[in-house]
This record gives sequence, C-alpha cells and structure tokens, in this order.
Amino acid sequence: MKIGVIGTGYVGLVTGTCFAESGNDVICVDTDESKIERLKKGIIPIYEPGLEELVKRNTAEERLSFTTRIEDAVRHALMLFIAVGTPPGEDGSADLKHVLAVARDIGRYMDGFRIIVNKSTVPVGTGDRVRQVIQEELKKRGETHPFDVVSNPEFLKEGNAIDDFMKPDRVVIGCDDPRTAELMKELYAPFVRTEKPILIMDVRSSEMTKYAANAMLATKISFMNDIANLCELVGANVDNVRKGIGSDSRIGYQFIFPGAGYGGSCFPKDVQALIRTGAQHHYPLRILEAVEAVNQQQKEVLFKKLSKVYQGNLKGKTIAVWGLAFKPNTDDMREAPSIVIIEKLLAAGARVQAYDPEAMDEARKIFGDRIIYVKKSYEALEKADALVIVTEWNEFRRPDFDRIKATLARPVIIDGRNIYDPVKMKAAGFEYHSIGRNA
Repeated sequence: MKIGVIGTGYVGLVTGTCFAESGNDVICVDTDESKIERLKKGIIPIYEPGLEELVKRNTAEERLSFTTRIEDAVRHALMLFIAVGTPPGEDGSADLKHVLAVARDIGRYMDGFRIIVNKSTVPVGTGDRVRQVIQEELKKRGETHPFDVVSNPEFLKEGNAIDDFMKPDRVVIGCDDPRTAELMKELYAPFVRTEKPILIMDVRSSEMTKYAANAMLATKISFMNDIANLCELVGANVDNVRKGIGSDSRIGYQFIFPGAGYGGSCFPKDVQALIRTGAQHHYPLRILEAVEAVNQQQKEVLFKKLSKVYQGNLKGKTIAVWGLAFKPNTDDMREAPSIVIIEKLLAAGARVQAYDPEAMDEARKIFGDRIIYVKKSYEALEKADALVIVTEWNEFRRPDFDRIKATLARPVIIDGRNIYDPVKMKAAGFEYHSIGRNA
C-alpha cells in the first residue's frame, strides 16, 4: 500500500519504518528541514534499538523516503497517518494545534479518496474535529472528495518499540466504515500472524482506549510506589509483597516494580489529559488525580532519602547520578525523575556528576553547564559523597562494588530502582537505601 506518515517523531518514525519493512511504499513528512536531511542520510534523531538499521535498509531499498512537502505525501498515499505531537496545554489538556494543522493541509491537497488515520494520542472527539477541518478546506477549494477518518492508537514502549509494532499484543482500529476497516485489517495483517487480535470499534471508543490503557498502567506504578513507601514505615519488604500480589493472575507482575516515579512522553501527559477530559464533563477522576499526585511525590523520594543521610545539609556535597533517561534503552528525558532529583540537589547546594549511556545530549539541553557530565560510569563516582541510581540500565546491575566503594568519598548508595540486594550491600560496608525495603 501507499502510505504517508506526517510527523517523524518517536511514533511517526517507528510507524513509517515498520510499515516500509513489511513491503509498503512509505513517505514520511516533517516540517523540520534539518531533521529530514539527516534522516535521508540515515542519521536517526532518537535512540531506539534496531531503528537505525531498519531506516537505512528500507531507504536503500526505496520503500521509505523523507520529505518536508506534505503535498507529496497527500497526493501519493491512500492512507495518511497523523503522528505529530499533542503536548499538554497549561491546563493539562492535549494541545491539538499540530493535529488540526495537518488536517488542514490534507484538505488543501487531497485529490481523491483518502483514509486519514489518527496515530497521535488525542482526546475523545478529535476524529470529528479532524473530519470537520478537512471538510472546511475542501469547501474553500470548491471540491468534494470522499475520505474516512480512523483512530489507530499506538501502544509502543520506548526501548522496545520495533518489537511492539512488529509483534503487537493487539491492534485497535476505530472506524465507522466497514470497507475502510477491511483495508486497515489488510495493512496490519502481516503483524498479527500469531493470531493476536485486531479490534474494530467506533472512533471514540478507540480514542478512549489509548488514554485508559496508559492511565491503568500509571495507576499500577503509583499504587506500588505508595505501597512501597508504606512498607518502609511498617517494616515490610516490598519485594515480598510484589511477589505475593504479582502471582495473582488477576494482577500480574508487570508495572508493579517500585521506583522513583514514572516519566516519559506518554504516562504523565495522558493521565493529565484524561483528568482534564473528566473535568470538562464535570466528572472528576479522583483515582487518576491521586495517581498523578503520588507520582509527583515519588520523584522527590530519592532526594529525601539522601538528605536524611546528611541530616538535611547537602551544601558542598558531590553527588554521583547514574541514569538520566526516564527508563532504559532510550534517550528520552521528558518528565524524567532525574530532572526533579537533580534540580533539588542543585537547589540544596550540591554538585552533581552524572552519567547515562544514551541521554547525555538530552541532559545538556536541560541542565546546560550546571552539572558535570562524564563519559564513563565510574568517573561519576570520583570524590562523590553518594551514588544515586535513577535509571536501571543493564550496565548498572552487576558493577564492581569494590571499585565503587574505593572511589566514593563515602560509601552511600541511594538505589531508586531496587537493583541490588540490601543484605549483601550492607554486608559489603555500604550505607544502602532503596525503595520499600528495610533490610
């Protein structure tokens, strides 16, 4: 099929590349000329395992191309995927200006039947607004062309996006026309050969499904963080509690690891947007309001633990930070817990030495020269008064503890991801503090 993908951010680039990998003819569009030029040369603007190789292969085989001219994609493609950003507005609601701008451009240039697919995460009712905008543009031109608007939310995990797209748990398609639904099913057929479901539903239910899924996962994270904090107060071990509840098939083990709070481009934004949608309909979503509040509180937990070690006086202390991205296998620092922790350390007068395998360039955009960036993990420990682990990159899981102890000025470790055994750490002579464990 001939496909156009408007937006070459995280979702758009993965979507376009994976469609090309399955044999489709794909044009990806972006207004950022420098980004498009880099993509044409195989230079990827984000870190996502496996993506660079797929982009280079499909570009070389001429199934994947990049342009700044949206009219080229609109006239080329049967299916046009809108994959632009929907950043949160000041009130937490999703800002649709980019989505609607794309819809206007489609209306300006379409010259026949098109299927317009909302891949961006958008509030319920956005499909109707996209349809209205396109119709308005066609009316200005004095032309009438048939088109359909579809909701097709993404469920990609950063760091595992290629596998998530190529081997999805399910594909959700919001569509009101049976013929369009069949075309969408044909497009996704190569990805569901293991009998994973393609769920056809109405557009508004599809739009709500995306928000509800992310909100549920965020709820599990905040719930477990709340339980972990309570475990510390009552003398329980959250590791045992997690095993005890995760073995219940109704609950499961996914997303019940305690930590320093969730971040990234999806959960914070989508929870806030769903809260705002509820408010607009005079229905407060009290559970999600609590989820958001717990998450903001959790991002301060590691700072509070470290502050307690030094009796509230961190001025002049040097703190090593391992992990800046909001999760492993990405360079994404949007809403990352590390931002809150580092800002509080700096405000307290501490000096920060930071390391992350992939997110150093992103960190520089946020902190500038206010912190020290090192090229190797152990360099961050030199003369440091404590090590704070924020992101659970694999290289942090089995370090040289003797080297860590010898390099730190004081053997203090604040483990925000519970990746070490507290009994072994204390036996090795560390002052070790984790989440929800008292051993």
